[in-house]
Amino acid sequence: MTPLVDIVMPTYRHEKFVAEAIESVLAQKTKFEYRLLIGDDCSPDGTQAVIKSYAEKYPNRIEPYLFTNHVGIQHRERVAVGLLRRTTAKYVTILEGDDYWTDPYKLQKQVDFLERHPECSLCFHNAEMFYEDGSQPPMNLHPADQKEISTVEDIATGMVPIPCTVLFRNNLLGELPDCFYEVTNADWMLFLLLAEHGNVGYINEVMAAYRMHGGGIWSRLTSEQRVKDHINTYQTIDAHLNFKYHRVISEKIAKLPRRQKEQNARSYLDQYHKVVRKGEIKKGLRLLWQATRFAPWEVLRPRRLAAVLKNGFFGIFWKNPVQN
Repeated sequence: MTPLVDIVMPTYRHEKFVAEAIESVLAQKTKFEYRLLIGDDCSPDGTQAVIKSYAEKYPNRIEPYLFTNHVGIQHRERVAVGLLRRTTAKYVTILEGDDYWTDPYKLQKQVDFLERHPECSLCFHNAEMFYEDGSQPPMNLHPADQKEISTVEDIATGMVPIPCTVLFRNNLLGELPDCFYEVTNADWMLFLLLAEHGNVGYINEVMAAYRMHGGGIWSRLTSEQRVKDHINTYQTIDAHLNFKYHRVISEKIAKLPRRQKEQNARSYLDQYHKVVRKGEIKKGLRLLWQATRFAPWEVLRPRRLAAVLKNGFFGIFWKNPVQN
């Protein structure tokens, strides 16, 4: 049977994670057929071996595309783009190899939503972001008051779903325009292009896990690089939309220095959590001071402060274990 949904899964260096991602796809309970298109960008670890193993076991469900040369995420012929071109189903969703779905009815719920809302070109749901090393507590990516229906303006001005939460109608875009390739945040641009063809629906349920780890593309960027990429994406979006939302986008760009301070603070907090859990309290306190110097309001957020205190106490007792 022809699949109703194609799942695109790009991978690179995901040996430790990709089995969990694939299993979360295979666990989906649906009234329709779906297909997993999984591609790897010539990973130097065992990612391709894991993919081959699953593809051999589930040949009617999984189609592997394994690159023999690494092309990187900025290449016009990168893995994710190649997989998108191979999709033929009515609906498409994306699940990167280091994330996974947590609700076995995720696909069914999203398909049902788009079937009920023909005015929407895509829909997304909430997800839990968690740190692989346990350095920070998990948190939901979207607030409780996230509106059910958004527009292209919302996407243009920073309301960006993450790939593992999105389902969209296929064949709306044709060949991807140059602006898609001009930004590092290609997912953002993809969802903007889709939102030009309809509204953006939201399902207020946590149905995926978004993993933060040292090998992640975004995690490896410095805070300065992240801000630079955000500015470039905002400016590219602004030009693509013929400056229709220029005032709002300009305001967003103007606020990025504060955001950079917050990102610097979070970076120092990440390092703080790692060292104090090893018992390196003095080093941790210096890092905590740097975080506070950049953005004290970030450190004093209730959940972050609770994590600071928890890991601080853990570090003290780890270094000085209580004697019975």
